[in-house]
Amino acid sequence: MGKLTSKRRHSIRKSQVSGILERLREEIGDGADQFEGKNIEIIETNQDVHLYLIDKEPVLLEKDGILFPSLRGAVSRPFPQKRIVVDMGAVSYVVNGADIMRPGVVDVTPDVTAGKPVQIVDERHGKPLALGIALYDAADILAQEKGKVARTWHHVGDDIWNLEF
Repeated sequence: MGKLTSKRRHSIRKSQVSGILERLREEIGDGADQFEGKNIEIIETNQDVHLYLIDKEPVLLEKDGILFPSLRGAVSRPFPQKRIVVDMGAVSYVVNGADIMRPGVVDVTPDVTAGKPVQIVDERHGKPLALGIALYDAADILAQEKGKVARTWHHVGDDIWNLEF
């Protein structure tokens, strides 16, 4: 897979905006309300990744058919849903793209579901460090003692984070 580059940027029709926000609401619930805006644009890339700009800020990400707030969106418009909290010892690994291992997990919100996107946040500040796909439901993650619990999908410094548009 080559470097991620933007191919095309265009505005979204008003008739499409409600569908996009409804898809987001299915993923994160009421937290989707803060992702509304007057002007929504889409950036299509050379890979299966689309970024949605709301008022010129890249706050939504569609990858592998899943729509979720981008890491920049999770930082600028924090939402309490779908969180895996990691201890400070895991932070340096997570920001470099490592998958989430159970020994580093401090807490999990009850709405985390296997196969669905989650935000990985640090325990001290609650800041999003990465986005991932949960491998287990919340109760199963907390019941485990070791092993991988989430696959990292997008992190600080990756191609999506550094995409110029």
